Amino acid sequence: MSLHQNLFQLIIVSLVALAVFTSGEEQPKYTGTVAKSSEQQYAPMPLSFAWEVKDEPSKNDYSHQQESDGEVTTGSYRVALPDGRTQIVTYTADQNGYVAQVKYEGEAQYPAPSSYNNKPSASFPTEQAKPTTAYPVA
Repeated sequence: MSLHQNLFQLIIVSLVALAVFTSGEEQPKYTGTVAKSSEQQYAPMPLSFAWEVKDEPSKNDYSHQQESDGEVTTGSYRVALPDGRTQIVTYTADQNGYVAQVKYEGEAQYPAPSSYNNKPSASFPTEQAKPTTAYPVA
């Protein structure tokens, strides 16, 4: 059989199978009641927090503060970046989604490129110890 005949037969068999499976009787709908959750619903709670890390030896410097009335959340966080700038993100989150404004303080400072020595270096094989026998050789 040719490829076209095989493909045609596969399509016919698929269409017949589809017709058989979709022409069955309609399944009965579930009419029972849905059990209510026993979990108590609470109104949105207001919150407010702030924290900060400033550790000069490790160069860690970041903070976060946030406030919410239970429906609208506002806040900001800041991070000291490796290039010397500080990234500050101020955000609002409500029923319309999360909206952030990002700004940077300071100038980016990059270290001067170090000189690269591109001279080939010789690599000599190390001398290997010769194996010794553990039994007398005749």
